[in-house]
Amino acid sequence: MRRRHFLQLSAMVLAGPVLPLRAHAETTLKKIHIGYQKTGVLVVARQQAILEKKFADRKIAIKWIEFTSGPPLMEAMGNGSVDFGAVGDTPPIFAQAAHANVVYVAGSRITNGQGILVPERSSIKTIADLKGKRVGFAKGTSAHNVVVAALEKAGLSYADITPVYLSPPDAGPAFANGSIEAWAIWDPYFAIGQKRQNGRILVNAYEVAKTNSFYLANRDFANSHPAETREVIAGLADAARWAEDHRDEVAKALAAVTGVPLDVQTLAASRASFVIGPVTEEIIVTQQGVADRFHRLGLIPDRIVVRDIVWRPTQT
Repeated sequence: MRRRHFLQLSAMVLAGPVLPLRAHAETTLKKIHIGYQKTGVLVVARQQAILEKKFADRKIAIKWIEFTSGPPLMEAMGNGSVDFGAVGDTPPIFAQAAHANVVYVAGSRITNGQGILVPERSSIKTIADLKGKRVGFAKGTSAHNVVVAALEKAGLSYADITPVYLSPPDAGPAFANGSIEAWAIWDPYFAIGQKRQNGRILVNAYEVAKTNSFYLANRDFANSHPAETREVIAGLADAARWAEDHRDEVAKALAAVTGVPLDVQTLAASRASFVIGPVTEEIIVTQQGVADRFHRLGLIPDRIVVRDIVWRPTQT
């Protein structure tokens, strides 16, 4: 992956871990590096040591690396310092546009848990009221897509707002002190905004567009270790099935791993969708629509074909 090209495309101010590059040509796999954020199935899997147990007999270690959002995770995965991870719909699009060495390996439909918040007493009542307002979100993330889709639905253009590009940890204080007038974000920050910062939901993501999250892998890792890649997905699918039926316990696990308060994670877990499945034709079509939206806005320079980086175990 060309680092300069990626940073130019995403214009990220998000700081991710600086990690060493690694080759995937080894014949014996010793460690799997997994990038995760503060929510979702990966956190549950980490808390329950599901993957550690699955690979213990082969002495394959699991290394967990936390990221604040998807774009720095994608960069780390593209350069080979992360093997596997989960992100929203937009980071893979920017990564593919930058020719990152990544592939989609599984998908998950997002039914709730992200959207746009405004202060409880704000005069902003509809999406149209965002015109001329400062809207905070992290560029190149799923929140970015929610903003664009919401504006389109209301008949507004991207130029009708003042985008303020902030990482989630920076956007929270900015929202609380009024530096931004709306905040597009995902759980658990979405729940933090509601419970700790007097946020009111202006619109949920599902009200403006279909949204998905994805599990991706470094292409070289997936192709060199297809069996292990499938086993990681299978282990996470087991965790997802458990999570769907044990949301109170999921909230406790999320709180324990992330340090986010239990009441916040309880709200996030109550509305999350954990099911993991293949990257279906419907998901590909939806994701292509997201990619085309960003291309129309000039935020990625060339039209990309999402299907080109959907992993098949036999690909080389």
